[in-house]
Amino acid sequence: MRQFNSLLKHPELIALNAHTKEAQTAQNIWEAIAPDNLAKLSHATAIKNQQFTILAHSNAVAAKIKLFIPSLLIRLEKQECEVTSIRVKVQVKSTPQTKPKAIKKLSSQAASDLKILAKKLAGTPLGDALARLATKAD
Repeated sequence: MRQFNSLLKHPELIALNAHTKEAQTAQNIWEAIAPDNLAKLSHATAIKNQQFTILAHSNAVAAKIKLFIPSLLIRLEKQECEVTSIRVKVQVKSTPQTKPKAIKKLSSQAASDLKILAKKLAGTPLGDALARLATKAD
């Protein structure tokens, strides 16, 4: 336990902990003043030099936040935050790459059943479609 406590006293971890608390405080304030739809699509990073920094998930969200800046500054003033400006940045969330869809093939039994059904329905649009599907299965 002593080793763990000594690790917590490193200057790097102390600075990281302070930065995390700062960001969490800014996020709590942002969630309190922002409209619900904008709070879900953005997050606050810090309040430094009387500037409140917000990261939006898209350009559209950033534009919407910029429209609300005057009213947001009034709400910040009511929260007793010493903020004179709001800075909005766009930070697009990356999306994971989608896996290519596996090509499903018909079994030989299914293909033969389709051929039989296509012969029964020969001359109809459904029969023609089933015949094409059965030939692709081979």
